[in-house]
Amino acid sequence: MTTYYTRIDSPIESLLLSSDGESLTGLSMVTQRHGPFFSDDWKRDDNARPLAEARRQLAAYFAGELTEFDLPLKLIGTEFQKTVWQKLQSIPYGVTISYRELAERVGNPDSSRAVGAANGRNPISIIVPCHRVIGANGKLTGYGGGMERKEWLLAHESKR
Repeated sequence: MTTYYTRIDSPIESLLLSSDGESLTGLSMVTQRHGPFFSDDWKRDDNARPLAEARRQLAAYFAGELTEFDLPLKLIGTEFQKTVWQKLQSIPYGVTISYRELAERVGNPDSSRAVGAANGRNPISIIVPCHRVIGANGKLTGYGGGMERKEWLLAHESKR
């Protein structure tokens, strides 16, 4: 199976997007803690499905014109990670929740640390909005893309 990729400039830094030709499989920042997820055998194709549409929607998001992404996603991870990432997608634009609340939504209120670890391994950042999860005390904690980018994304979403 071929993995396609493209890059997009953004206000927070260059982003790397990947696709299997049908679904978006990755979105990472160049300086992301667990990424970027890239391999030398990937093929650059700015128009592979759904990379062109992802670029368009991300541009609209950064311009403040889009609050909800509509892209086919293929989340690759453990069943627990996929459950966490699905719950992340239900957090509305401009809203934040705590790791504990996310753990409750996953069905295990005592799994805040495991939820945090899964959150940090999110392969499709921004679109799967892991930046919307904050500490129980309301403070920003942990973000694979760096705290300054998490702050920027949350400030960007609070402008609407």
